[in-house]
Amino acid sequence: MSEVASRARMDQLLEFELGAESYAVDIAHVAEIVDVNDLTVVPNSPPHVEGVMDLRGKTTTIVDPKSVFGIGGDGDRKRIVVFDRGKTAGGKPVGWIVDEVDQVVEIDHEDVEASPVDDDAIRGVIKREGDFVIWVRPTVLDA
Repeated sequence: MSEVASRARMDQLLEFELGAESYAVDIAHVAEIVDVNDLTVVPNSPPHVEGVMDLRGKTTTIVDPKSVFGIGGDGDRKRIVVFDRGKTAGGKPVGWIVDEVDQVVEIDHEDVEASPVDDDAIRGVIKREGDFVIWVRPTVLDA
């Protein structure tokens, strides 16, 4: 297989931690990664919405994916992954609060197995070095 054809079968993913597990999203969805700052709680918001923060003059909704995915524990909650929502969710900025951002990796489609559960949030499972990385879709966690 040529290098060009091989690259067409690759995706770049941002890996991050939620609790003791590793997750990933397609890097094309990521606008930036920022440190956790003060969040303002929004009354009567859904349980997965942690609050809002000012990010370069834009009100950004911060979502807790642990709440949506049923992951226990608070963890360190050190980073916020902000998604490029210019073409979705009315263009409103949305960020996920995560315990840690690990790395950007290239994944071959052959290394991705189908999700073991029927859930639109899970794109697939990647097995690597005896562990699993859950590939999630950020668009399912709209605020």
